[in-house]
Amino acid sequence: MLKEKVFAYLVKNGYDVQDVGGVELNPDDDFPQFAQAAALKVIGDDSKDPRAILICGGGQGMCMAANRFKGIRASVIWDAFEAKMTRQDNDSNVLCLPARVLEDNESAWKGIVETWLNTPYANAPRFNRRNAQLDELS
Repeated sequence: MLKEKVFAYLVKNGYDVQDVGGVELNPDDDFPQFAQAAALKVIGDDSKDPRAILICGGGQGMCMAANRFKGIRASVIWDAFEAKMTRQDNDSNVLCLPARVLEDNESAWKGIVETWLNTPYANAPRFNRRNAQLDELS
């Protein structure tokens, strides 16, 4: 499963990670509860740049659930370029990975994760303004 691969990769590379998802694969569990748990961790974290990575079949469901929370800017990402852009321009703090697309492409998901984790937010006034407007919508 992609979740275990990403988790192991992050731990191996020294990232401080916490798994708030299901303990085992259960086709009957519901993803919104896991998206909520991750979103609340990000919102409640006082560190400089808290983030979460969510994984589901297409990434879209997790993204929709996470974006319901004020202060969350979740993005479904399928390549390293988009990972860079969502961090740089949107200050994305939740990465949603589509497992059906990335499960068998290790170089792709590693490139996405590393790019997303290492791309700083540009902090441009127009981006700050837009992010504030997003928070007003929730």
